[in-house]
Amino acid sequence: MKENIIPHNYQVSKVDRQKMNKHKSLLLWFTGLSGSGKSTIANIVEQELYKLGVKTYTLDGDNIRSGINSDLTFTPEDRTENIRRIAEISNLILDAGLVVLAAFVSPYKKDRENIKDIVKDFNFIEIYINTSIEECERRDVKGLYKKARAGEIKNMTGVSATYEAPQNPNIEIKTEEKTVEQAVHDIMNYIKPKLNFKQ
Repeated sequence: MKENIIPHNYQVSKVDRQKMNKHKSLLLWFTGLSGSGKSTIANIVEQELYKLGVKTYTLDGDNIRSGINSDLTFTPEDRTENIRRIAEISNLILDAGLVVLAAFVSPYKKDRENIKDIVKDFNFIEIYINTSIEECERRDVKGLYKKARAGEIKNMTGVSATYEAPQNPNIEIKTEEKTVEQAVHDIMNYIKPKLNFKQ
């Protein structure tokens, strides 16, 4: 099958799109436990980028698991396939010249390393939203931990499934020590020089 796939050589390139958008493509990958604050922080970072005129798109569990990955469960194998597909989607959006904000638990180190292989290291910024399991359970914004403790949810990361924390993330946000505003400030300060943004 692969021998019959011949890529078409399109004339408008990623570089052309980035020039038109006046900024580089980046993948901002927010990882952390459910309830850690990934989506909240990613949402505000996107708003700040929007104010600057940076073209963005956010991927999270709601718009991925209800559509393209609706066939996947939460087994380790399906979690790996979930992240692989998201990385491939992100790669296409990067090619379009946009900044992608991806907020996913993504519990396995090997899966996060695979993202780097797909999108290339220089496009990938790993943002670890470090919140203790105790604090996530206290927040329990979606009621998932309560269900997991009652045995209603299997393979719940942090309860009955492992979360492998990043050892060398580009950015680490300890949400029990910083406000959301401070977290967003730190992330924006880190990514602005990498965007090479031209107003």
